[in-house]
Amino acid sequence: MIKRPRKLIYHIVLWVISLIFFSPVLLVITDSFKTKEQILSIPPKWFFTPTIKNFIDLFTRPNISRYFFDSIVISTTSVIIAIIVSILAAYSFSRFKPKGTDLFMFFLLSIRMVPAAASVIPVFLMYIALGWKDTWGGMILFYAMFSIPFSVWILKGFMDGLSVHYDETALVNGGSRFHIIFKVLMPQLKPGLIAAFIFNVIFVWNEFLFNYIIGGKKTTMIPVALSTWMYSQSGIDWTFVATLTTVYMIPLILAVYFFQKYLLIGMTFGTIRGEV
Repeated sequence: MIKRPRKLIYHIVLWVISLIFFSPVLLVITDSFKTKEQILSIPPKWFFTPTIKNFIDLFTRPNISRYFFDSIVISTTSVIIAIIVSILAAYSFSRFKPKGTDLFMFFLLSIRMVPAAASVIPVFLMYIALGWKDTWGGMILFYAMFSIPFSVWILKGFMDGLSVHYDETALVNGGSRFHIIFKVLMPQLKPGLIAAFIFNVIFVWNEFLFNYIIGGKKTTMIPVALSTWMYSQSGIDWTFVATLTTVYMIPLILAVYFFQKYLLIGMTFGTIRGEV
């Protein structure tokens, strides 16, 4: 009988913490249905008549649909390329175990530790020299490069949890290495693949600095468009900021909600597999 009140209190505390962390997101969403006067009113107006005028104004702006298209295509394409490369790299590290694997994995992950501001100038000069600035291929390759280290870490953790007997059985029956990777192991790597995809899409989807510096009018993503259009003659256009942010968050919120169990497994790098 004592466990039930404790469990109830535990759930209440979790709900309160969750609502506290979700409150900024909820505030932005509610602001997207307010007028500018209602957003800036003091004290805040908690009860108001919602309006969809902000969303109509948003989608009537020039090029807004193209910016969403750029964000979707660049994010998904670059991460898919990164996942394919990372599967091959993770298999090599997990199965062949070259000397210095642990040290190399550390150096690989340390790429993500470098502040963006420290590497943006060399990347910019390289892209100018190669003629890749403001090109789809250049942006996709750049984000794929940045997504590979983290993807390799996640997928190697999952690959280590798969018995080598899967490989041995496939090889004895005439299977190639590619058959093992893509036909035998990949179906069992589904949680890791989804986790790596979602985590990296979130990074690319929200990335601002490199898209602003090495991108351009042809490859503008929503974060750059948001910073460019947020100012009007009367100051910051809060209705535009709230509305665009709300629309921009919806795909990520839905992705995290529907695949949250895979993200939890991906964060712990955990998987249990039996022997063949």
